[in-house]
Amino acid sequence: MPEGPHAIEPPSHSPDPTGSPDLAVPGNWRGMLAQQIPALRAFAFSLARNRADADDLVQETLVKAWAHRTRFEAGTNLRAWLFTILRNSWYTGAAKRRREVADEEGRHAAGLTAEASQEWTAELTALQGALNTLPPEHREAIIMVGAAGLSYQEAADIAGCAVGTIKSRVNRARRRLALLLAHEIPLEAKENKEDDDS
Repeated sequence: MPEGPHAIEPPSHSPDPTGSPDLAVPGNWRGMLAQQIPALRAFAFSLARNRADADDLVQETLVKAWAHRTRFEAGTNLRAWLFTILRNSWYTGAAKRRREVADEEGRHAAGLTAEASQEWTAELTALQGALNTLPPEHREAIIMVGAAGLSYQEAADIAGCAVGTIKSRVNRARRRLALLLAHEIPLEAKENKEDDDS
């Protein structure tokens, strides 16, 4: 082990018997947050539907999570905690976004089109287009459960609704996506506007 002023000292905290990282060590927190960035970006994009806004939302979430890390309960689901912060940040900014001039620079329209990139296959482009036609509540639910791997209960806690409502939203989203992708219905077809809160 290196000696001198730059030597790495082992953490003074005793290891967690469950094998979970010691959250009192800042390096552990950074590592745990970094592991969640891909899931956070996917969830943020499902809400913002614009890469730049999604990246800003993820950054804001990470800053808030770091600032309030003492509020996180060790042993609970970090991803669900971060998704709650991200979702709350998104909806807190909703009033401000409503006051902005609608799509003056064409940012929203640009976010709805697929970029010409080798990263995107035709299937991913079709899936993104189909996701964009879903009502926001359905899109949010399918991303949390289907893409991020959260349980129905965790997704319901994040969305502030009943588990049955989340299940309904996920099922409706799955049916709509299957219909759009399997039968090649034009993606600009009328959105499913059913009330899902019953």
